[in-house]
Amino acid sequence: MSDMTSMRVAFAGTPQFAVPTLLSLLRSPHRLVGVLTQPDRPRGRGQHLSPSPVKAAVDGAVPVSQPATLKSPEDRAQLAAWCPDVLVVVAYGLILPRAVLEIPRLGCVNVHASLLPRWRGAAPVERALLAGDTATGVTIMAMDEGLDTGPILLQQAVPIDPHDTGASLRATLADLGASLLLQALQGLASGSLHPHPQPAEGVTYARKLEKREAPIDWRRSAAEIDRQVRALQPWPVAQTLRYDPRTGEPERLLVHASRVASGEGLMAGGQPGCIVATDGSPEKGFIRVQCGDGCLDLLTLQRPGGQRLPASLFTRGPRALERSMTLGDMT
Repeated sequence: MSDMTSMRVAFAGTPQFAVPTLLSLLRSPHRLVGVLTQPDRPRGRGQHLSPSPVKAAVDGAVPVSQPATLKSPEDRAQLAAWCPDVLVVVAYGLILPRAVLEIPRLGCVNVHASLLPRWRGAAPVERALLAGDTATGVTIMAMDEGLDTGPILLQQAVPIDPHDTGASLRATLADLGASLLLQALQGLASGSLHPHPQPAEGVTYARKLEKREAPIDWRRSAAEIDRQVRALQPWPVAQTLRYDPRTGEPERLLVHASRVASGEGLMAGGQPGCIVATDGSPEKGFIRVQCGDGCLDLLTLQRPGGQRLPASLFTRGPRALERSMTLGDMT
């Protein structure tokens, strides 16, 4: 490597979160020699076979390999043929066996969306929001065979905004990760950056999100439910049931935006899930729901198969949400 500021870099990533780092590498002094990404998958309503966001972003600029696993020598052959100095990994989706970790001359570097060792695992952004963390960040880590246990190269914190959603916070951290990764590569190329072990204290695990986390339990506090609504954007989306008082039939409602109602404690006689107030004004409309502690204003809702609409539009018509109706599982 004649130029100490430039390296042969391979990249492994799949979702949109990885795209800013990929694009920053394409614009950098480093030579991007190849990209690993997950195989094309059926997506959308039509379930048409579609490339990953990373593959779509490459758009033929560099070679792309899409092995289903990296367990066999044949699966790893393309990566080895690229002869990378370093492999950058961002939300790739496959476990890297030791044989892969040993291919790049300078090892494998991971961009992780948390301040390790807090929130190791698959869903660090959403778990930070659900837990009510006030800050998170990005860690650039030298990878080992453990689950996000490798030594830290660089780390930078950012505050979590009270209005952040899973989508907005992920976008912030993706951009930060792209910038921080280039700093780390420059330090590795020059030999000025040295990894240090993660602290033994403060380890938490960010398990993968599941659909079963979407239903709202109105017995929880308004603050907790508001964090659930924000964290589960854009998937799996917080949801509740609306029961027609005339027929008793349930209807599923997706909750896309909410806010904690200020100054509202447990109202006299109000049961969790009970609608205690509505406002049908076009710009500031809301549907206020009693929680186990406080009240939550629903701001944007969606019926399955329909459009996201402001809450004001759900306060009128034959299917209107009205005061004294109850939301949630009544079983």
